[in-house]
Amino acid sequence: MRSQRVLILDDESSLRTALFRVLDRKGLNVITANKIEEAKVLCQGDTPIDLAIVDLNLPDGDGIEFMSHLKAINPACEVIILTGHATIESAIRATQKGAFHFVTKPFNLEELMSLIEKALTHKKLQQENQQLRSELNKKYKFDQIVGNSEQIQNVLRLVERVADSDSTVLVHGESGTGKELIARAIHYNSPRSTGPFIPINCGAIPAELLESELFGHIKGAFTGAIANRVGRFELADGGTLFLDEIGDLDPSLQVKLLRALQERKFEPVGSTKTVSVNVRVIAATNVNLEEAVDNGRFREDLFYRLNVIPITVPPLRERRSDIPLLLTHFIDIFNRSKNRGLTGINAEALESLVNYAWPGNIRELENLVERLTILKGQGQVDLSDLPVKYKSTKVASTDIGALDIPENGMDFNSAVDAYENALILKALEKTGWNRNQAASLLRLNRTTLVEKIKKKGLIPPNEMPNA
Repeated sequence: MRSQRVLILDDESSLRTALFRVLDRKGLNVITANKIEEAKVLCQGDTPIDLAIVDLNLPDGDGIEFMSHLKAINPACEVIILTGHATIESAIRATQKGAFHFVTKPFNLEELMSLIEKALTHKKLQQENQQLRSELNKKYKFDQIVGNSEQIQNVLRLVERVADSDSTVLVHGESGTGKELIARAIHYNSPRSTGPFIPINCGAIPAELLESELFGHIKGAFTGAIANRVGRFELADGGTLFLDEIGDLDPSLQVKLLRALQERKFEPVGSTKTVSVNVRVIAATNVNLEEAVDNGRFREDLFYRLNVIPITVPPLRERRSDIPLLLTHFIDIFNRSKNRGLTGINAEALESLVNYAWPGNIRELENLVERLTILKGQGQVDLSDLPVKYKSTKVASTDIGALDIPENGMDFNSAVDAYENALILKALEKTGWNRNQAASLLRLNRTTLVEKIKKKGLIPPNEMPNA
């Protein structure tokens, strides 16, 4: 990591020298100038200035005006203004223009060094926060939600449309389908992306503690409340509150949550003071809330308050064509994080995984790939490497008489996709991934086959990303 860079701009040679020596001993990259024009030249380099210590009155101009120039090309730069002729007006003007601090000469060197350390720490924290926001934005961009199937693409198109609004969203889906990932994608692609994303699992916290978790409490509100506590609603102010497993919310809290959603106001436990918040709410559930309403387990008015924009995340068995793409995605992730070198999954093993029911959905698939990455370590995964339960029966067969349709039915499009994937992979494996020969075996145009390979995310073993 590069040393932080400090500019000293002052026409007093002795002051420049003294500051240079002290800051240089602390390992900082220090540059000095005695005129504005000289300082402007120094600021044109590739390495940005982290902190500028600038005299107010310089031979060729005004230090505050130079600060405005510096911040125009480097907004994140911190500036400390020095002056031997301080006035209230100049201090106010410096602060309004963005100065970190205003110091009057003569100054105590230790106090100035303390101020410099604070300015550099502030600058470093700003950089870290910006980097974190950038990483989060990248992590939760829509193209990071893996899948080319029509089912998941429909979800992403809906997510993209609702992200800019402040409407409440209810995400439906089985456990492990990625409901929180969808919620985070909405948040980090919305105008609230710089605000907090605060999740809470309503089913994982006992009912007697959940009210305090949601709304906070004051000291002495109940046994064990030894200090005031801020709740998740207040922590999410300016951002998004994600209420996971909302269907498990205790009936006694449903009325209080309804009021908080309607008015964006609440009282912490034990308090008579009303707290107002600006929060967007996204809820998620793996149960059928309409059935819960009919059964009297969930308030109808709360359901309609939550269900402004419903989004249903399909289970993995309904988007089987995405499995090859997801496998490639997770192998890449775990190759890097576990320092392994899996090169892919052969056609027989892939066909078995595509045909598996995946009751645990994407979370189960991710866990399996992590296990295979650790235990297999190198090379290509074959059928013998899979745990027994994943060696499933075929979903589709060219022998119609041998095809078994389960009593509860099957997804036609998923079965067709799975069979098409298996056919293409077998043809490619048989021809050593020669697309011309594979197309000939399948009696397809080469361009048609290439387009299918691209859409399905199929990758030759020797092109799989390694650790």
